[in-house]
Order: sequence, then structure tokens, then C-alpha cells
Amino acid sequence: MTSRTGARARAVHRLGLAAAGAGGLIGGAYWLVMSPYSQVLGPFPYRAASTERVVALTFDDGPNEPYTSQIADFLDQRGVTATFFQVGRAVVRHPDVTARLAASGHVIGHHGYAHQFSRYLRPRTLAADMQQGLDAFADLGLRPALYRPPWLLRIPALWGISRRHRLQVISGEFCHPLEVFQPAADRIARHTLAKTRPGSILIFHDGFDGRGGNRASTVDAVKIVVDRLISRGYRFTTVDHLLDLPAYDTDPPQAGSPPR
Repeated sequence: MTSRTGARARAVHRLGLAAAGAGGLIGGAYWLVMSPYSQVLGPFPYRAASTERVVALTFDDGPNEPYTSQIADFLDQRGVTATFFQVGRAVVRHPDVTARLAASGHVIGHHGYAHQFSRYLRPRTLAADMQQGLDAFADLGLRPALYRPPWLLRIPALWGISRRHRLQVISGEFCHPLEVFQPAADRIARHTLAKTRPGSILIFHDGFDGRGGNRASTVDAVKIVVDRLISRGYRFTTVDHLLDLPAYDTDPPQAGSPPR
């Protein structure tokens, strides 16, 4: 090997190490602040410690018509209750859908107001978004006690802010890593069924960032998953019952008073 060839090989090796190091840093950062499973920054329950065949279905980013109502129609037919983590601005667009879900026994959780990434990076904007979402639910007489951060994004201040707003932070497990891009329903369903365990909290999306979007594959996948799990002896519950937490705050701060 010539000296020039050797130098080139060493340079390529160094570039490879640098790329691997950068990839490791990115992967580590994702695990810390966006993984469903990381507990490093604070408690982030993604599953219940249960041996009983019971799971909680959850739906993020809605309400989004007609898909949220199509899911609700099917769940009602099967006698299944679920937890819908809803985006405040979407609730403002479809208040009747949120009210119908709550009246049917489904639990309404808080999933932010704007669902805009930059709002969840700083304590001040996170707190403002959290309160704006609570105000949107309050117009319907609802005061959720469960909060799932958009994209599961956590900053260290999240837990203190959520406590002041009397909210419990909740995670879950994505039904399929690409479900938001709507692959075929049978692909979503196969992946979901393969990962479901007693105590699972499964995350589906009936909307897209609170903006709407076609969710036909999710609707069809939910039908497959529910019927298959029923045939395997599973039953369904809501997140509050699964984790033994309150679904709603029954003693919220008075209007105009600062969060406790």
C-alpha cells in the first residue's frame, strides 16, 4: 500500500467513525426525549404490569372526520371503550365529535393544542399550549387529567408543568412505526398484533398533527385488531382504568386562577 493510499484509507476510517458517532448521538437523543420507552427524564408509563389479557386502545391527533366517528361507530358496535388523546384546535373544529365520544364512555385525553413541534421545546410555550388545550376542553365541560405530549416529545420541565396543570403524562406503544403514513391496513394490524401483550397501551392515529388527513387504513386496521384480540381472549379498557389513574380532574382551578 502506498503512503497516499494509506492516508486515504485512514481518512475514510475516521469519517466512518465520525458518522457512527453522530448516528449514536442522534439515536441517543431520540431515545431520551422521543422514545415511548425511556424513563430517564421522568415517569412515562407505556404499559401496565398485568398478567391479565387486557389492553388499552388509544387514538392521537383527532378529532378528524369522518375517521374518528368511523372508529367510534365500530368500537361502539363491539362494546369497546378507548382513550382519545385529542388536539385542542381539532376539538374546536369538531366539538360535537368529542362530546359524542365522551357521552359514549370513551375517555378524552389532552394531546396539546397546536401540535406544532416548536411549541414543545421551551417551558413557556409548552405551558401556554397546555393551558390553551385545557381551555378548549373546558368549553365542552371536560377537564382531562391524562396528557400525552405530541410526538411523545419530552423536555425536562414537562413533569413540573404537567403537575401544575394537574395532568398525568402518558406514553404507549406505536401500533406500527409507519402508521401515520398509512400503509395497508393488514400490515398495520399484523405489526400491532405481534407486539400486543397483556397490559399494552396501543397508539393509533385517527388524525394527523391535528390537521386532518386520510386515516382509512387505520380505521380498517382497528377492526382487524379488535376482532382478532377478542378471539384471543383479550378485553379492552381505558388508560385510566389500566393504570389506576383518574381520567378527569374533578376539582380543577377556577377560571382565571393560575394552575396549582
